Amino acid sequence: MKRNYSAFAEDIPAYSGPKAARETHADLKQLSAIPGHIYTRPELQILPGQRRFSKMPWLVPMLELLPPTSISHLKEWGLSTIFVLAKNYNKLVHVWESVTAMVELWHPQTNSFIFPEFEATILLEELEIMLGLPRYQRGEESALSYTVEQINSWSILAYITTKKNDLYSMTSGMHVHLLPIAQWITSQCKRKTTNYTAIAKAAAICICGVILFPEADGAIPFGNLSIIDSISEGMKIGQAVLGFLYAGLTSAALGGPFYGSIVALELWMGMHIQFRAVEDLTMECKTMLNHPLVHVGGRLHMSPRAWCKTAQVKDIHAWRQYLRSLTVADFDMCPRFMHGRTIHLPQRTGLALRLLGNGALVSYNPDRCHLQCGAARTVVPLLSHFPPIQERKRGDTQDERDMRSAVVHWEGCATSAIQAEVEEDDEAIAEYIEALKKLQPGGGNN
Repeated sequence: MKRNYSAFAEDIPAYSGPKAARETHADLKQLSAIPGHIYTRPELQILPGQRRFSKMPWLVPMLELLPPTSISHLKEWGLSTIFVLAKNYNKLVHVWESVTAMVELWHPQTNSFIFPEFEATILLEELEIMLGLPRYQRGEESALSYTVEQINSWSILAYITTKKNDLYSMTSGMHVHLLPIAQWITSQCKRKTTNYTAIAKAAAICICGVILFPEADGAIPFGNLSIIDSISEGMKIGQAVLGFLYAGLTSAALGGPFYGSIVALELWMGMHIQFRAVEDLTMECKTMLNHPLVHVGGRLHMSPRAWCKTAQVKDIHAWRQYLRSLTVADFDMCPRFMHGRTIHLPQRTGLALRLLGNGALVSYNPDRCHLQCGAARTVVPLLSHFPPIQERKRGDTQDERDMRSAVVHWEGCATSAIQAEVEEDDEAIAEYIEALKKLQPGGGNN
């Protein structure tokens, strides 16, 4: 499906400056001043409860039955890394203490983590490279995956099966269940049918549902089903994956359930915070053995023979202390896999970028994270005049206009190549850190 929205540029309301932005949405708040933020409720657990992020006993046996032709289709669609992660998913151990401590630093207004000396976030380009997803480049807006129409799950699943009993078992309410799809795949493989493309599309739903769009065990919403289905058509899904993760971080930060790609978050934490590649190490890092990096670290220039900077950080209290005192020197701003990479930035104030997905338009603020983008720290930016997360109403005229507006902003975005070395001015740094303290609870030393 090709789209060209340049003609709709005139539909974008003019940006009327920071004053209007402040009047439209509240001023930036300290994390401790945000109602319900879990930073102020250390006793609250965001650990997944029953039926969330469990191991999937049906996943690996189903993947081992896939015919080579179906696996080739998955690779052609850019899902090689997702396939590897899914095959090893049951070996992964999620360290919820570190995830909880990170979520406590997530700012729902900025969609970034607030550290004492800097802001950081999961960049779109980082996510696409870490997960091996097809990468977006400016000018490819027609390939961004989303829909403005109501989604008919049966019409998507009809490529897999047209039997009503199968379709009824695969869907309920507004969700699709992965286990019946996996059972259908297993049946097809054992019967040695030649529906290789259909099997691959069904397998894509299962592995992407587990790795990219986990919400409840074994179920994904129709909106994400449509995103996954578009992969075989060459569409770019990175924005939808990242927007879903941002929304899940915000939900957890405000005391709700965590959802989104926990694997992507742990890969990002591993590359920036937990591990550092060391050329002459002869021993494998035991901490990495159950980490996603052990399976995909090679393409990110990270081997299991790495130094674990957080080996002694064990419980939730230790993680809180470590992360809340994290310095620029402790955070790898530019991992090797990002050296020289081109990233996308807002063209200017008022042309904020938003991540496109079928559930929401999610504010994307890489320009807040100066050092990650290879720039010197200057000022703490004001909030965008867009809400951080704007829930979508597919099939609505205003929703369609909002999506067109968001696409035009990507068409006109700026690009920059990341520099590994950044020269900074001490006076500007001091002013920046002083301003950043206004976002941190008690200056970030609690």
